[in-house]
Amino acid sequence: MTTVLVIGGSDSSGGAGITRDAQTLERLGARILPVLTAVTAQTDARVCVVRVMSTRLVHAQMAAALATQPVQAIKTGMLATRAIVRAVAAALPPVAPPLVVDPVLVASSGGSLLDRAGREALCRALLPRATLLTPNIPEAAALLGTRAAKTEEQVIRQAEALLALGPAAVLLKGGHAEGSEAADLLLMRGASPQWLRAPRIKATRRGTGCALASAIAAALGSGLDLSAACAQAKAHVVQLLGERG
Repeated sequence: MTTVLVIGGSDSSGGAGITRDAQTLERLGARILPVLTAVTAQTDARVCVVRVMSTRLVHAQMAAALATQPVQAIKTGMLATRAIVRAVAAALPPVAPPLVVDPVLVASSGGSLLDRAGREALCRALLPRATLLTPNIPEAAALLGTRAAKTEEQVIRQAEALLALGPAAVLLKGGHAEGSEAADLLLMRGASPQWLRAPRIKATRRGTGCALASAIAAALGSGLDLSAACAQAKAHVVQLLGERG
């Protein structure tokens, strides 16, 4: 059984965060070792309260999880603050398994889940360790300090700029774009851009970004290459949206 170390926040509504990660991994036959960075009180409409874990507790959770059994992949979600980003980076194994970084910046309802200093720390401390960065279009723009991409050419340019920050690959998700297709761009070092396309489903579901990143981590941990892992995970999310619809 593939074991994934998942680092992120809770969601009291059950729609996203570590709850969605656990649901996804269980569905895919993988095991989760959870590390909690923050507790949030949320509804589908808003983030009510956020309480951040201490860096000592985050570090201790990671150390205990990694001592429990070997992990085949690591996935990060909500990291909340610069201090936690740095604590997570410091606690990673020297030779880490595949690391999928989902840059959770803002909740679907609009509440901030990573402060500005945390975004800077993410780019400096964590992205150079990442196997894959999985931003959506607004998150990519926020990380780069620019406007959201509107065209496929702009998406490619922003993915290239994100790749320059250090990750081995970027999957820039197109769910927030317009059009009849949901097109995600996978850009790997030394490779041509690869588009992963699916018909756009007229349904919404919170936590799809969490589900996608966790599914990719599980696939990488099972031995799939990055391209196949991303394609398999996208198919999982399409199925998830279809079930809601």
